[in-house]
Amino acid sequence: MTGQRVLITGAASGLGAALATAFEARGDEVLRTDLVSAGSTGEVDLTLDITSDDDWTAALAHVESTWGGLDVLVNNAGVAGGGRLDVATMDEWEWITNINLFGVVRGTRTFVPTFKRQRSGRIVNVASLAGLVHPAGMASYNAVKAAVVALTETTGHELAAYGVTAHVVCPSYFRTNLMHSLRGADEDLGAIVAGLVANSPISADDIAAAVLEGLDRGDEVIVPDRPAREAYGLKLHDRPAYDAVMRAQAAKLEKGI
Repeated sequence: MTGQRVLITGAASGLGAALATAFEARGDEVLRTDLVSAGSTGEVDLTLDITSDDDWTAALAHVESTWGGLDVLVNNAGVAGGGRLDVATMDEWEWITNINLFGVVRGTRTFVPTFKRQRSGRIVNVASLAGLVHPAGMASYNAVKAAVVALTETTGHELAAYGVTAHVVCPSYFRTNLMHSLRGADEDLGAIVAGLVANSPISADDIAAAVLEGLDRGDEVIVPDRPAREAYGLKLHDRPAYDAVMRAQAAKLEKGI
């Protein structure tokens, strides 16, 4: 499917930028949105704070006036967070929920009427392997990403009669600048996650290519890299072994290893 009209949030860098480039390479029109001011870089077409209802209203107006509709909404923008249950603060929980969950909800709600009217469209929500596999020390991040997985499935059921599909992307660690947004009191956990991201052999371009392949196949749950597929597969097929791995990881975190 080419020649589509695509809106991507968080498209100034990282996976959002890689997805924008991948869509454009196949002939799609892409509206790159991000928090940075439109025109401040060559990579952003429209300023969009995903926590702002006004910004989403402006994005809808822009899409309708420019294209008359939308084929693909990619809710990609998000932040990094987490922390052990007795270390992470309630402010951290509220911050990550407002961005990583309610940002997706706002984007979806904004464009559902358009998709219903068209009787076509695709909603692509970027979650994380953390939405499927839940390691210790990541309660807030796990919870919001699992919620995005659930929201996406619900969206697909609700809009199926209108010819609209919903897809959730669940990658493991890959090299990106997401860690620049990391916030939290649990510095030990932050150091571990930052190392996993920095040392991953997987790039944002790798994930973007796998996402487009998954969309072309019609996959509703896209697990785009082998480490993610192996981890999720272990949970599905050998729950005792999965639990043992997760609890060993939790013990190491507590010991500061």
